[in-house]
Amino acid sequence: MKKRVENKSAKEKVDKVDSGTEEEPPKTADDYQCSGNLELDFLELCNLMGVKEIPSVKLKHEAQESPATEREAIEESQSQTSLESQITTWSSKPCLQIELENDEDHYSVKEVKMSGWKVDEVMLQVLSKTLPSLSNLQCLHMWRIGLTDCTFTSLRNTVSLCTNLRKVVLDGNPLPEQSYHLLIGEDSTLTDVSLRNNRIGEEGARLIGLALSTLHSANKTLLSLNLAFNRIGDAGAIDIAQGLRFNRSLLCLSLSYNHIGDSGGAHLAEVLGPFALIHEEIVERRRLLFKGDQSVIIQPSQVSLANSTYERPLSIRSNSSLDRPINKSAKNTSKKKDSPKKEEKLVPGQAAKKEEVKVAKKDNKVPRGQAGKLGGKDKNLPVSEQETVEVVETVNPLLDPGILHTGGKIIHPGNTCLISLNLSGNKLTEQSLKLFLSSLESQGEGGLLRLSLNMNPFPPDCDTFLKIQEIMSLKDPLNKNSSGQVENKQGESQTTSAA
Repeated sequence: MKKRVENKSAKEKVDKVDSGTEEEPPKTADDYQCSGNLELDFLELCNLMGVKEIPSVKLKHEAQESPATEREAIEESQSQTSLESQITTWSSKPCLQIELENDEDHYSVKEVKMSGWKVDEVMLQVLSKTLPSLSNLQCLHMWRIGLTDCTFTSLRNTVSLCTNLRKVVLDGNPLPEQSYHLLIGEDSTLTDVSLRNNRIGEEGARLIGLALSTLHSANKTLLSLNLAFNRIGDAGAIDIAQGLRFNRSLLCLSLSYNHIGDSGGAHLAEVLGPFALIHEEIVERRRLLFKGDQSVIIQPSQVSLANSTYERPLSIRSNSSLDRPINKSAKNTSKKKDSPKKEEKLVPGQAAKKEEVKVAKKDNKVPRGQAGKLGGKDKNLPVSEQETVEVVETVNPLLDPGILHTGGKIIHPGNTCLISLNLSGNKLTEQSLKLFLSSLESQGEGGLLRLSLNMNPFPPDCDTFLKIQEIMSLKDPLNKNSSGQVENKQGESQTTSAA
């Protein structure tokens, strides 16, 4: 009798499977496949992860903007307890603000913004599934979300999976380990990183400086770095200046309100003008010359972001009169493309010839100078055509054609790639201003286009500052049509604003 009952129940199970009526096992977050629709995926994953209070998803124009304005950031920096009190006070109605590429297409999210509410590990797990599925995601804005060292590691891994993500804002997220440099490592594809008001000190600045460049590695994609309202100080500024020696991608740097004095300012000024190579750099340069290594770095994955933005901000056209002149070596190499017979006669045995910039031989390659600019006639290509380029070439700064041997020293021409530097709200005096003036004069028409020195303790009418004003007013594209005079308000010295 028992055997008959067992056979009957087994038969019923088989019939249920055959008929498709057997209940499916419940889905888990790991099994869920994101569709690319953030609103649907976010809600579903929050339910699967057991999130009790699910933040709403709103279009950016429907939600209020975060109070992370420049003026309020200054007010925060002036209060020692403001940031601490804000960290324990979170938004009562957390939400995800999104911006669409196409208002009618919910699969075209290009920006995700979270501000003023704590994002815990569970929420980051949800985001680690949804964000990489957004093929159009370009900007991730996370202002004061209570990041910890653990959640920051999870966020960094998520960022690395977002193939088109280029801008990350992490203002108001102080980390004990100050591991922000992990966002801008050599393999990073980010072009714009903002780390304002994060209490970054000397150690954090040292790690960021190493991420920008060393003798053997360098970040090649980062265009803008905002480190305003931190605690970098002189020691941190020296480390960042060291990172600028051989970085040739960074265009805009903000170090405003960082307690930087003349010592740190002197090192920043030095790297902008001609400087002598130290022993380790000379040894590495000789090694490269001995190997005949021009260190042409091919970056097929970085091309889409290295078009017009690589040589100038979007507000400046590539054919502007403010563009830096192409060096003679680049012109000579472009002419040699038309006469291959003469080029074959060159014998690569002399050091001077080894220092020349190699020019791409294929038609679909665009030669670039030491600052990552388009070379030759290709410089005036429209953006749409530039975006089809597949190869970007740069030259190792140690093999810069402008390097000179004089007085028993090897003099490097300096970093002329950086075009915007903000040092407002620091402790610079006229002593360091003289070094900046010297570097600016050596740069000529190239190099910095904007330099902000307002809110520093030097007389606004000192001769050095007035000369810097005169130079920058002629170079700044925003002041190109003005009279060249910079206004001083309430006795505070002020130059052209930086990005």
